[in-house]
Amino acid sequence: MIHPASVHFAMVLPVVAATFGLIYLATKKEGMSKIAARTTLIAALAMIAAWYTGNQAGPEIFDYLSKEGKEELLEHKSLGLYLAIAMGVIALLQIVGCKLKKFGLEALAIILLIGAMATTFLQGKHGGEIVYNYGMPFKAYLIEDTLKEAVATAEESEEDDAKVEAYEDAIDEISTISEEVDAIYGNTHEDDDEEDDE
Repeated sequence: MIHPASVHFAMVLPVVAATFGLIYLATKKEGMSKIAARTTLIAALAMIAAWYTGNQAGPEIFDYLSKEGKEELLEHKSLGLYLAIAMGVIALLQIVGCKLKKFGLEALAIILLIGAMATTFLQGKHGGEIVYNYGMPFKAYLIEDTLKEAVATAEESEEDDAKVEAYEDAIDEISTISEEVDAIYGNTHEDDDEEDDE
């Protein structure tokens, strides 16, 4: 997944752009105006990239999340789109203000940029919740559900062979779940690493 790497740029670059923007507001130097406008544009591109990569990554994990996790992911996606659009508009305002040398327009863009930056921190919090509250445990939830189904099937069965088969099927399903989840996160098992070393 490229999304975890891209979000770091989307989090940091608005802070950098806002810092240059505040320095420009304090100094009113033309050179600082250009730097602020360019860093805001780069921050907007990073935000768009983060939204795009998240839009690609979301469907990969959606089915594995709980109902609450799915709702959180959809909210995260929507806010990401709004932030990408907002950052694009802010960058446009900043660039136009810089080109036309309209201090008021640039000041407005910088104030909006600070608001977008604060919202980005909220977005980062939501993203962290998806990973740590819903993303990491989802493998365990799926395994638990599979085992509960196996127990229910075994209790309904009267023959020992049928009970054993229910648990064997559960083990196979758990192995498949584990492989699918590991493939999403790019994880490898120690056995795979040892095979690669040979």
